[in-house]
Amino acid sequence: MQNSQSQSLTGLKGVGPSVQQKLANLGIHCIADLLFHLPLRYQDRTRTAALGSLRNGDEITVRGEVQLTEIKHGRRRMLLSRISDGTGFLTLRFFHFSAQQQASLARGAHVECFGEVRAAGGALEMVHPEYRLVENDAGPVKKEARLTPVYPATEGLRQLKLRALINMVLAEPTLFAAQLAEYLPAEILQQEKMPTLQAAIQYVHYPPVDADVHKLQAGEHPMQQRLAFEELLAHQVSLRQLRQQQQKKAASAMRVTGRLKQTLEKNLPFELTAAQQRVVNEIKQDLNQPHPMQRLVQGDVGSGKTIVAAMAALQAVEAGFQVAVMAPTELLAEQHRINFTQWLSALDVSVFWLSGKTKGTTRKDTLAAMNDGSAQVIVGTQALFQEGVEFRQLGLVIIDEQHRFGVHQRLSLRNKGATDDMHGESYPHQLVMTATPIPRTLAQTAYADLEVSIIDELPPGRSPVETVVISEQRRDEVVARTHKACQGGRQAYWVCPLVEESEKLQCQAAQETAEALQMALPDLRIGLVHGRLKTAEKAKAMEVFKAGKIDLLVATTVIEVGVDVPNATLMIIDNAERLGLSQLHQLRGRVGRGTQQSNCVLLYGAALSKTARARLAILRESNDGFVVAQRDLEIRGPGELLGTRQTGLVNLRIADFQRDQALIPRIARCADILLKEHPASVAPLMRRWLGDGLQYGKV
Repeated sequence: MQNSQSQSLTGLKGVGPSVQQKLANLGIHCIADLLFHLPLRYQDRTRTAALGSLRNGDEITVRGEVQLTEIKHGRRRMLLSRISDGTGFLTLRFFHFSAQQQASLARGAHVECFGEVRAAGGALEMVHPEYRLVENDAGPVKKEARLTPVYPATEGLRQLKLRALINMVLAEPTLFAAQLAEYLPAEILQQEKMPTLQAAIQYVHYPPVDADVHKLQAGEHPMQQRLAFEELLAHQVSLRQLRQQQQKKAASAMRVTGRLKQTLEKNLPFELTAAQQRVVNEIKQDLNQPHPMQRLVQGDVGSGKTIVAAMAALQAVEAGFQVAVMAPTELLAEQHRINFTQWLSALDVSVFWLSGKTKGTTRKDTLAAMNDGSAQVIVGTQALFQEGVEFRQLGLVIIDEQHRFGVHQRLSLRNKGATDDMHGESYPHQLVMTATPIPRTLAQTAYADLEVSIIDELPPGRSPVETVVISEQRRDEVVARTHKACQGGRQAYWVCPLVEESEKLQCQAAQETAEALQMALPDLRIGLVHGRLKTAEKAKAMEVFKAGKIDLLVATTVIEVGVDVPNATLMIIDNAERLGLSQLHQLRGRVGRGTQQSNCVLLYGAALSKTARARLAILRESNDGFVVAQRDLEIRGPGELLGTRQTGLVNLRIADFQRDQALIPRIARCADILLKEHPASVAPLMRRWLGDGLQYGKV
């Protein structure tokens, strides 16, 4: 977090190279950062208690006279100091101490302490309390006038030091004001009934004694919301600006008769749903424009996003352009290649394949076809944007499961299609798709630079998947149920999730499961798919399964997206508690793709936590991806839901998408005012909150 007025920390008394390094570990690089380093919680040191009235768990200020101080040697060397105030006794316990500290706590010394009281061996104690020596005749304990902040700290940098540094800035009006220029215009502050930034920061660091502590601890106090509002507003305007910049760029308008699209529609063995037709038309309108399309298509598992993407591809091909289709895994990319080839080859549209494992002559021929334009649709993985890969005329980029890609990868692919001629720079259109539904408020913030289309209807004839949650102890019953389903002519998946952060162990678990199931069910044809198989082997196993020559497919989570086998009606997920809600929902989406009733069994380990039980219950209760995503957001937060380690949104310092979603509509209105009427405030506001992260949405 930087702004033009930010000053170096070295100007503060007591900040040498060592303290500076420790502050940097907390993300504090300048004085403004120090002010935006907000308390985690607050302590009420305004009350003082008699030692005789203390209870286990009290967090309180006490005062007493030292009766005895001694060093005890147990498993750890420790300093124990026993104090009394005439009403009772309390032991102060220190594991880290010096000879000087021991000497200062000599019998007869008077101390004032603050800490948490805890019961130990029938007595009460404080471990490492904050304390100071006081005079015996110091009179009544000096009461704090405000609540005391407790900050996120790091090794070697204690609360006292952080408080002292922040106090130093708060107590120096000129220095304080210089760090916190007000970028929100008075009309917004009045309209939203919000305090100034300086008032909010001052209050949040040192709230008065009568402050609503409950609201402060929850991050819902109006003073905290003022800061969250400004941070979310900075993200919103940065993404809006990106959209405006995109719309100023040139792209080729793809106005065509739609001949290829109409032919494909006639050839399909099914009719598009009304939702698919609506989204196809929205994309068509975008592609007709002379600036780059930036559209996100959201659709629940099985809603038919791939055919919508194929329709978009045909519009580009008919206009004489190439199309790149990128997926995050080889298996998903392979599924797209099969679908696109099946649909487009009858229309004489060439579909090529490029992955990191495409080698030798095949790779050479593919690159040559891309270069001379004879490759019209190229499906692949991130290999599509590697060095040495050149397109003749890339007009449309389709990215599936976009949140799995880093921003730089998506940017690289778009730049592959950038052309520079006498009319200036021209960029390809971009369509991004996700089967991970994103709650509306989150989409409004995270994707403010994109137009959003939602396929909110499943193809007719699909029945909801029945989901059951079963303990590992009933595994034999599940095996018997799988046997019965396969004997009845149906097919099943048995998924083994990540055992540890190791693909090798994951594959080993899948292999062992496959062997155990083959021994238990010798009459079934059992296949195996995992991440360490060669692409061709994976593709072959999937083809054999799709053709009905495998009854039970044991797999790792590589089958999470894109796999479509209508005859598969049973999905067993082993150790389901190890996976997130969205991933479980994706896996469940591999069944229920035909007209037969489908089932999903979530097998869990013996010791299931209360949270894990609640998560699995959500899947049992709902088949709606948007409901699952909303609950996932509540449990995991937006970082994981959006893959935001890659998008920059994870860097929210104060705001919280889940807690602050009620602010989003207000922020959208204020973003309009700021961009239209106060453009000079936009750049410094973004610099304050996003720093160098301004590139993250430029895709």
